[in-house]
Amino acid sequence: MPAAHAPATAARMAEAARAFLALLEPHQRARVLRPLDDEAERRRWNYAPMARAGLPLSAMTALQQRAAHRLAASGLSRSGYVAASTIMGLENTLDAVEGWSDGPPGVDTGSDRWRDPQLYFITVFGDPDAQSWGWRFEGHHVSLHHTVSGGTIAPTPVFLGANPAASPLGVGLLRPLAGEEDLARELLRSLDAERLAAARISAAAPPDIVQSNRPRVEAGALPLPTPALMGIRGDARWDERARAERERLGYGPAQEAALRYGDAAGVAAAALDAGQRERLAALAALYVDRLPDELAAEQRALLADGGLAAMRFAWAGGVEPGEPHYYRLQAPRFLVEYDCAQNEANHVHAVWRDPEGDFGEDLLARHLAAAHGGPA
Repeated sequence: MPAAHAPATAARMAEAARAFLALLEPHQRARVLRPLDDEAERRRWNYAPMARAGLPLSAMTALQQRAAHRLAASGLSRSGYVAASTIMGLENTLDAVEGWSDGPPGVDTGSDRWRDPQLYFITVFGDPDAQSWGWRFEGHHVSLHHTVSGGTIAPTPVFLGANPAASPLGVGLLRPLAGEEDLARELLRSLDAERLAAARISAAAPPDIVQSNRPRVEAGALPLPTPALMGIRGDARWDERARAERERLGYGPAQEAALRYGDAAGVAAAALDAGQRERLAALAALYVDRLPDELAAEQRALLADGGLAAMRFAWAGGVEPGEPHYYRLQAPRFLVEYDCAQNEANHVHAVWRDPEGDFGEDLLARHLAAAHGGPA
């Protein structure tokens, strides 16, 4: 959705960024700070376990870590921050599940650990005291980006993932992204045969979200192979892993053709009945509600003002719990992708993007136009 006016949230972000920067030593500030006009770095984002630009939590003191978390929390609702911090803690769980391994070949994480709950990086673009600036908090399965101009904020992309997606906890399960699956299933189960046929665009799920970590939403996109996502080239072992994963999923050329990113996949909101549209609205709002309350309220208003009416819901993969699955919510200024196919369908990737305004593209364009005397 377009950037939204949220002056109180913008002020909290700036205050949190200033407090964080004030605690840093000069060599740490040099790692954190980047110019706002460094477009290549601002648009570089990833959800894989790997080294990044910025300063990781592991290179901070305890008080600096707290200030970094405060900045991250300023861009999330309470429930969003609970999800993000739980996902970060799952790195320890994943380390145990994988047998405390050193990880696959060819990956530089920037840490002696393959799974490291302190391998989350902060980058600040520009000056929090300036009219326009931005920040990023990112590591494995958490990628937050906020671009601020005055009291207006562009909050996308917002990525959260979970591996394991479900873990035993007492008599139940720990599922930090439970709603993202459960609300989509409620909508799917409510569809009659005709609507389900329109919504289900492929019997097989893709191995990852279709847009992967592309800096801009691209027409015709297909998921990037994991080695490309992580910057690994020419390693036959990774290529074999990718081939085996596609074979396990039953994901071939026909499924690629169905899932290739375009304009008209899935069932249209206009074709749903009132109850189904309510479920669709609740699912879209779940992603918006990852944001602080003030900003989420503005984004929900934009959804209600035409965004939801133009939306389509597409599903791929199995329809029963435990089967690999994927879904997409798509409107001109709203894109959600959710994929749970890896690790025997116990590994979720879920992102919300604005195809025209990620990383504040339209927000900063308006700011530049106003600064040069053009139409704001």
